[in-house]
Amino acid sequence: MTELWDFFATPMGYAFMQRALIAAVLIGAVCAVLSCYLVLKGWSLMGDAISHAVLPGVVLSFVMGLPLAIGAFAAGLTCALLTGYLKENSRVKEDTVMGIVFSGMFGLGLVLFTKVETEQHLSHILFGDMLGITRQDLIEVAIIAGVTLLIIIAKWRDLLLYCFDPQHARAIGLPLGVIHYGLLVLLALTIIASLKAVGIILVVAMLVAPGAIAYLLTDRFSRMLIIAAAVAIGSSVLGTLVSFHVDGATGPCIVLIQAFVFVLAFLFAPRRGVFALRRAALTRLAD
Repeated sequence: MTELWDFFATPMGYAFMQRALIAAVLIGAVCAVLSCYLVLKGWSLMGDAISHAVLPGVVLSFVMGLPLAIGAFAAGLTCALLTGYLKENSRVKEDTVMGIVFSGMFGLGLVLFTKVETEQHLSHILFGDMLGITRQDLIEVAIIAGVTLLIIIAKWRDLLLYCFDPQHARAIGLPLGVIHYGLLVLLALTIIASLKAVGIILVVAMLVAPGAIAYLLTDRFSRMLIIAAAVAIGSSVLGTLVSFHVDGATGPCIVLIQAFVFVLAFLFAPRRGVFALRRAALTRLAD
């Protein structure tokens, strides 16, 4: 019991761990909520695309002395708009377009990254550094996550209808173009909030795993949001604590915990798990 208490209490004695845990809760919450919409919409690859496409914007912002969030946001929006334009004006499917755009922008970012003299903290954009979050970083994360969550809460019904049944949404007069690009803006903001914590490479896991786990466990969207938030916040906090004790990278620890929870849900989910589906199949054969 004492060891368990020390596991949670010891890290709290350090200011950098307090900042990291607050950031973990904020990032976990916003990623979880948006993850549910991405899973329903089938936009997992879009999250991957924008997260990789922000790299050239980050590097250019560093070179020009601007806040990294500005360049990341501009590059993310460029990726989203370019993807939409190419999809509307070519016969190529959306997933193919996204693959071309994000790989091209990520390649440009890597070229710039290797050619520019950078301080060490810029490398953390690739891999994340939750334990290295400063007070200024925490304020940025809180503002971006707060704005994103408020917008989603205010428009959650419209977003849900757009993701679940866009034809119905169009029929009742919802502005699908505004919702479409609004969702992309929220995705870009969420990625920006998560960059310094888990990095470009792993942020896509934060945007997919919580929603996928919740989707396996429930059929109701309200419960899906709650489950996704619990998984994302819990794994973010636990992964941060584990990384402190084992002196490991925080982002990978968080993602590994989420992957483990997904495997459990995949196997043991009451209705959609592998074992539940096998039992159902055997029951039908017996009848």
